[in-house]
Amino acid sequence: MESFLLDHGLPALFFLSLLAATLLPLGSEWLLVALILQGFPATQVVGVATLGNVLGAFITYGIGIWGSQFFMTKLLRIDKRQATRAMELYQRYGAISLLFAWLPIIGDPLCLAAGILRLQPLLFLFLVFLGKIGRYTLIAMLAGTRI
Repeated sequence: MESFLLDHGLPALFFLSLLAATLLPLGSEWLLVALILQGFPATQVVGVATLGNVLGAFITYGIGIWGSQFFMTKLLRIDKRQATRAMELYQRYGAISLLFAWLPIIGDPLCLAAGILRLQPLLFLFLVFLGKIGRYTLIAMLAGTRI
């Protein structure tokens, strides 16, 4: 599987980043670092990973808007405790909490909460984008590249 993903470069990174923010408990950071180490331009790699991850978060936001219990519990695997915690954080800190949508375990529920509470889509995208591009940029820098 790793070989397949490495062989397909940026498209694989896009889809892995998208899925990591939606349906599956995956991480895209390893592929981001591997592609940078293979010589792919860091700005392209960070951009593609960010785009995929933001789109995945937007899908979760959409699920929150349309409220499908099946998608929330079966596909996103967000249990009642996670959902309650995310709603508490969101209500306490407001939309700014979406800067942390990249965090494991709590990130997807935060995006879901934003959808349930009908946050403006452009504000959602802006805040999630800032958090996710910041994370991927930091990872790229830790991998030894300059951005």
